[in-house]
Amino acid sequence: MILWWEAVCMIVGLVIGAGIFRTPSLVAQFTQDPGWLITAWILGAGVSFSGALCYAELSSAHPHIGGDYHFLTLAYGRRLAFLYAWAKATVINPGSIALLAFLFSDSLSRVLPLGSRSQSLWALLVVALLTAFNLLGIHVAAALQKRLVVVLLAGLLIITWAGFASDIDLAAISSQAFQSRPPTGNLGTAMVFVLLTFGGWNEAASISADVKGGHRATAAVLLLSLTLITAIYLLFNLALLSALGINALAENSMAAVTVLANSLGPGAELAVVLLIGAATLSSINATMAMGARANQALAQDWEILKIGSGPQLQRHTRTANVLLQSLISSTMIVVAAVQPDGFKAIVEYTAPLFWTFLSLVALAVIILRHNTPHIRAPFRTPLFPLLPLLFGAACVYLTMSSVQYAVANQGGFISLLVLASGMLALAGLSGRQRQQNISAKQPGP
Repeated sequence: MILWWEAVCMIVGLVIGAGIFRTPSLVAQFTQDPGWLITAWILGAGVSFSGALCYAELSSAHPHIGGDYHFLTLAYGRRLAFLYAWAKATVINPGSIALLAFLFSDSLSRVLPLGSRSQSLWALLVVALLTAFNLLGIHVAAALQKRLVVVLLAGLLIITWAGFASDIDLAAISSQAFQSRPPTGNLGTAMVFVLLTFGGWNEAASISADVKGGHRATAAVLLLSLTLITAIYLLFNLALLSALGINALAENSMAAVTVLANSLGPGAELAVVLLIGAATLSSINATMAMGARANQALAQDWEILKIGSGPQLQRHTRTANVLLQSLISSTMIVVAAVQPDGFKAIVEYTAPLFWTFLSLVALAVIILRHNTPHIRAPFRTPLFPLLPLLFGAACVYLTMSSVQYAVANQGGFISLLVLASGMLALAGLSGRQRQQNISAKQPGP
């Protein structure tokens, strides 16, 4: 069993990754206004909290190792759930791992270059290292997570202090707030990056069955984790804005390095690189651990995917899932390395699929409340059905924004390709499983 504070460390470490060091600059580029920048982060927190309340009900009423996959199976059937699991296994989870590895390698290659392919080499080494830790089991991964989260939070607090200690005219920055309004499309794209930085809290559903304290503890873990994350994000962005102003923040992809260097000197770059390293290792570690568990749930539902039985099934399936996840992540790193910006390329690949399926999970709260009235969840979503509908509407809006962003950058075909390959895989697995069932029913010679 996982203690509630270990679960909080897992979620905080998963959500607060290296993305927080890159996305404030991107959000500033799209909003171009300090008031709208902070508004975007507050809206991101609101969407995340509404989603967390929906997930708290789903996790407490239907705890399962599969998390999202299990909820979609109950609400829509296992065929649609299979497409989600396929997208998650082939693009969403490996893409998240590759994205984080790119962020780490981007900063580390500035200090320890390994040649012309420095970024991709460091990214591949990070994935290999974390794969080894996760093959040792979830308790080893959880022990590593606690240490990494302490380092990460301490570093973020130091940068936040440095930002607020800067000699910047806060009154001038405040007077600029809401002086201009970003185009609707730009605000939507800014929200894609904000919620990318908030992303990962939904993975708590996959550990709901293992949190000590029962199903009620899952809701408390989710809400406590998001409260802590929101406070850190708002303070961090306000500190960067206070130190640099909106224009300088928009132009500085490594704003944290600049802020810390202004306070502590040139050696700050190495300190931020080490901090980004801790953030990356923390997020990749948690993503690998939870992603492998979701794939394990898929194998439990489809006989044709099982490897062995009993304890052997759990051990072999987990090992195979961790290795497959890492192989796909490494492939994505190699492919994205030839793009002008590997970070943005992976966002184009993953965001449309992620928000599409999260929209369906939002509606699953209403569907399952109606279809399973006999199940009284220990936690009930407040303002039902308004809150799930608002969360679903936000997800649909972000699906449209992420699709527009991907199409504008010639990356929209990836989502269609993944869904098409998933349908082919589903047809093949269904055919093989039917044939297997027929063979099993036939009498022997």
